[in-house]
Amino acid sequence: MIQGGTFDLDYIFFTDTFEEDQREVPVEMEVKNANAAMLSNYEVFKLLTDLKEQRKDIGKNKSSTGQQNLNTIMYETLKYLSKTPCSRQSPEIVKDFLTTMMPHKLTKAEKLQLLNHRPQTAVEIQLMVEESEERLSEEQIEELIQTVADVLPGDPEQENAAPAEAEMDEAAEQS
Repeated sequence: MIQGGTFDLDYIFFTDTFEEDQREVPVEMEVKNANAAMLSNYEVFKLLTDLKEQRKDIGKNKSSTGQQNLNTIMYETLKYLSKTPCSRQSPEIVKDFLTTMMPHKLTKAEKLQLLNHRPQTAVEIQLMVEESEERLSEEQIEELIQTVADVLPGDPEQENAAPAEAEMDEAAEQS
């Protein structure tokens, strides 16, 4: 496990405080075991977005096939993730979510699943939490669903579709 400034988790951005001005700034994480890291969709989205911006500053070099493949993977991944709730998350939201999840006896992988997929039904919770029938009561499952809905931003596509449906319903009523 990697330990750092504000967090003690393997899949969260870390911050540190400079002594001279007491402000927090992002710190480069040292990867101790590249195969052990679990990243949230938000972290992948942020990393690829930052990498895309850096590449714009440097200039485009599409000379090799490998580079073209990497560009395609980045583009497709960003395109997919931009349509998911992770595109509206922030380090503060992730921290708040993990803090509210502490009372629940969930593994890091289960918390990551909840963070990435933002479940809205008991069935979804059962798919993400191992042995949920034995470990969680119905009340706890409902509490998890409510916490996810309260802390994590919603799906941008669903929220954009809701006003459009409401407008169509209004138009149909007026006809």
